[in-house]
Amino acid sequence: MDVDGVLTDGTVLISSDGTEAKSFSVLDGLGLVRLSRAGLAVAWISGRASAATTVRATELKVPHLVQGRTDKLAALEELAAQIGLVPDQCAYMGDDDIDAPAIAWAGIGIAPPEAMPAARAAADYVTARPAGRGAVREICEHLLASRV
Repeated sequence: MDVDGVLTDGTVLISSDGTEAKSFSVLDGLGLVRLSRAGLAVAWISGRASAATTVRATELKVPHLVQGRTDKLAALEELAAQIGLVPDQCAYMGDDDIDAPAIAWAGIGIAPPEAMPAARAAADYVTARPAGRGAVREICEHLLASRV
């Protein structure tokens, strides 16, 4: 999944000293931990590098973190090949134009409701919950329920 606008509400706070802060939902975090415990591969692909993203990914033990890649489709295809997955075995969630090709490529393409039109159009599913406020948890719950 993308990070900014999916795991966060898309806001990046920059202090006068240059430090960056982002707001991540604990609901989403627990959902991602549960996915990992259930054996699903979790990956974040962000178009921008961010220390705040690295800290949160480390805290949640996200095994696959790709930052600074704006070609999300190429990054997703490479990651899927490394893990040994085909498109039908992947879900991808994104919110912007650069996410749309990856959303369309994945077996399950997902966008939050406030996503840009191209991302929503490419998605198979648009979450009821907003980005950074439980949208990822909503998807985690659906994925976990489908495995039962």
